[in-house]
Amino acid sequence: MYEDLLNIVLGVIATGVSASLGWIARTALWRRKLRRKQAFFGLPGNAECLLVVNREAGSEGAVHRFDVFALLELSALIKDCGAHARIVPHDATQQGFGERTEFCLGGPYSNRRMAAHVATLLPGVDVNVELEPGPDRGAFTIGAERYPMDAGSSEYVILARLTAGEGARPVFLFCGQRAITNQAATRYLVRHHENLARKYGTDGSFVLLLKVVNSEAYGPDVVELVADVTRAAQAPLPEAD
Repeated sequence: MYEDLLNIVLGVIATGVSASLGWIARTALWRRKLRRKQAFFGLPGNAECLLVVNREAGSEGAVHRFDVFALLELSALIKDCGAHARIVPHDATQQGFGERTEFCLGGPYSNRRMAAHVATLLPGVDVNVELEPGPDRGAFTIGAERYPMDAGSSEYVILARLTAGEGARPVFLFCGQRAITNQAATRYLVRHHENLARKYGTDGSFVLLLKVVNSEAYGPDVVELVADVTRAAQAPLPEAD
């Protein structure tokens, strides 16, 4: 009877030790993943970042509903990092970048901050900002390649993570041809940030061209990676013949 009691006690102790070790291992893994996520987004605990919002094209002061959805997804990501966001209108942001992480949303035709970032940081990118309907409306030119928009069927968005130097906080750009593509890019970042961190590191820059497929039917969910266009986007555009 004594031996049976001893075996029961030892079994309970072993179960408790095993459970404790498992909890410690899971906690350590969770903390490691959190630190990597915070490093990639430049969002240590209690840090402040900027969410720079655009306006709906043709509207005064309005934000498109798809951009609102994108802001909600980014807000959840920021909260997971233990940081907090300050929402700033695109035409009220007069500061440099690198001191705080910045998430800038919208094309240069509706976001002055984005227009400044593209002109300064991505000289190899040209975006057609004409509001009048036409075959060139919203088209991207990256290096020598042109990417026209077929609304609702085939649309493009640039997702970029750029830094101003070692130790500087990154700026994330979601520069789409339509508002729904901005949301598609934020969703892509949320889903793939671990793979991006492994590929580019926690302090590397990248510029990705994404294609949103049949948004009229699938919304922002079906996204294809067209190419890593970092080199072409950061080099000056070739001179026209």
